[in-house]
Amino acid sequence: MTDTTLEHTQLNRLRTRLDAGAVTTSMVVRYSRSAEIAVMAKAAGFDSLYVDLEHAPLTLGETSQICIAAQASGVTPLVRIPPGRLDVIGRVLDGGALGIIVPHVMSADEARAAVAVACFPPRGVRSAAGATVQLNYAPLPASTANEVLNDATLVAVMIEAEAAVEQVDEIAAVEGVDLLLVGTNDLLGDLGIAGQYDHAKLARAYERVGAACRKHGKYLGVGGLSSRLDLARRYVDSGARYVSVGTDTAFQLRGARAAIADLGPFTEPSEEL
Repeated sequence: MTDTTLEHTQLNRLRTRLDAGAVTTSMVVRYSRSAEIAVMAKAAGFDSLYVDLEHAPLTLGETSQICIAAQASGVTPLVRIPPGRLDVIGRVLDGGALGIIVPHVMSADEARAAVAVACFPPRGVRSAAGATVQLNYAPLPASTANEVLNDATLVAVMIEAEAAVEQVDEIAAVEGVDLLLVGTNDLLGDLGIAGQYDHAKLARAYERVGAACRKHGKYLGVGGLSSRLDLARRYVDSGARYVSVGTDTAFQLRGARAAIADLGPFTEPSEEL
């Protein structure tokens, strides 16, 4: 890849599909520690995956290997950073991620800070690490490589609290933020209605976030509704274009339980044990 006309569409397939108005899907990686999960995500039909450093004890090395395998497989690799750890952003991007997900963003200032760390100058303050795996280590001029990577890198911020919903118009207006991802379960907890997916307060919050996305040309994402995909589809019908479908842990448990159920009642554990 030495063509100086490189564009993000050649790197970030998730972004390409979002730009085309397609509904996109993502798998959350929490327990998997090796590159096979990226190939499985591709085989299952996912557009992207995100390694969840907020809730899982994966190392940066493991994260990098999964991201590299994902890009090679045609699945866009993202990483959700731990809360308050903007210092991790540069390292996961250097390691192969093509986007970041920043949890618990509460204000436009916090969104701007995340964008700055994720982007090379003049858009931000990301430090240059030399040739990158995303560009197949091509010897491109720094100015070209930085521009291509800035265009390719997707920045998603999570809306997970009532205070963030109140500030969502200002957050969505931040240049460089691409996607607003609603963290449904944390938002429900903050609203005092944990687990009440059909509550009118949640519907109003989604409506407000969606309106801000439409106003400022940002994508709306749905998270935390793996147990209520019917509700996720409702928000897709209302304009959401990114759906976090579920975790690798949940998918494995679902498959294992289905296999046991298919075997029949004789597989029930003995009470004598």
